[in-house]
Amino acid sequence: MRSDPLDRAFQALADRTRRGVVDLLREEPRRAGDLAARLRVSPPALTRHLKILRDSRIVEELDDPTDGRASIYRLRRETFSHLREWVDHVEALWSENLASFAAHVVNRRDGK
Repeated sequence: MRSDPLDRAFQALADRTRRGVVDLLREEPRRAGDLAARLRVSPPALTRHLKILRDSRIVEELDDPTDGRASIYRLRRETFSHLREWVDHVEALWSENLASFAAHVVNRRDGK
């Protein structure tokens, strides 16, 4: 994967299964086994998906306080904050461009 955090995040989220992991973790932190069962993927396949999500800093792995052998996964807010900032910036650019275009259309219609 590329080194840019946004690139890594978008590449990771391009996969439907990884987006499914994110959707489930939006509800609550979960164990890998629960994620695999809910998404109907094999544990080895889920392990590969979780590695990509960890490497892209979308999820983090924590020790399960109830079972020292297990891990719990949860979303990292910071990464989603960066994604949201980027989307907001792009949206603002489009809003400005559309507003300028709308003003241009009105001015041409009114003969200005």
